[in-house]
Amino acid sequence: MIKRVLSGMRPTGNLHLGHLKGALENWQLLQDKYECLYMIADWHALMSEYASSKDLAENTYQMILDWLACGINPEKSIIFCQSKVFSHAELYLLLSIITPLGWLERNPTYKEQIKELQNLDLSTHGFLGYPILQAGDILLYKATIVPIGVDQLPHLELTREIARRFNHFYKKTFEPPEALLTETSKLPGIDGRKMSKSYNNAIFIQDSEDATEKKIRAMITDPARIHPTDKGHPDVCNIFSFQVAFNLKRAKEIELLCQEGRIGCVTCKNELSSCINIALKEIREKRKVLEQDRKYLSDILSEGNKKASKIAGETMAEIREKVGFYQ
Repeated sequence: MIKRVLSGMRPTGNLHLGHLKGALENWQLLQDKYECLYMIADWHALMSEYASSKDLAENTYQMILDWLACGINPEKSIIFCQSKVFSHAELYLLLSIITPLGWLERNPTYKEQIKELQNLDLSTHGFLGYPILQAGDILLYKATIVPIGVDQLPHLELTREIARRFNHFYKKTFEPPEALLTETSKLPGIDGRKMSKSYNNAIFIQDSEDATEKKIRAMITDPARIHPTDKGHPDVCNIFSFQVAFNLKRAKEIELLCQEGRIGCVTCKNELSSCINIALKEIREKRKVLEQDRKYLSDILSEGNKKASKIAGETMAEIREKVGFYQ
């Protein structure tokens, strides 16, 4: 049996280096091993951004650009838009009928998001139920593998529980999906907090060389280090996290030099800027070419939507019959 992978991102803004290292580089490898579906999760974006959705379409376009520039290949993977496959909404409704409310209220990620996004009103039915939509995304394509980080395991376990509950009420339909734990680079923002557009602390994939250098110069480093000859503590320094991600061959040497006070923060930042700009050079060039042909991108999405809809339609036909709807 061919193993099928489903993963996606919410089009809530420009993609940053955390997306590149945490997901896109891994997606590029997976598409050579499995049948992959990569989803622009615009329904999920609406769950939190419902009051400011005017940029949803443009963000979708920019996301496709970033994906293709970073090596996601439409000849190998199905790239599609969640809202264009109507079965997502149908299965979401059906699964919400059988999912106990307590399962959602105990979801640790739900509590964390409520706390983290205090500037948004998330006391909605949709936001409480978004893990059900997430479960529906996975089960709709009968994905056998879901690439996630350790922090997302509770979400996947909830999907597995919903699959088992559906199988219990109706005939066996779903095999609970398995996690493919990925080693994601937890890149902090330039201010030390989580890298996020909402915090205005991100280095974006589409940033120019100059913009990247400027942001890296502004990055917070070891607060206990005042002079270049002071002994540093790479374990608490933002810059070192990026050195590991983008300059791995030199990371150990830089760590030692920093600890011994033999490399200053300015020198360290300059080397990092150079490494990141080299790593992004081909991506930036490819992106500039792709953005000249919007029709090509539209065609890729249209074809991906058709392919995803075909798979989803087959699953929903099976589900409707087993639930007992009039055929």
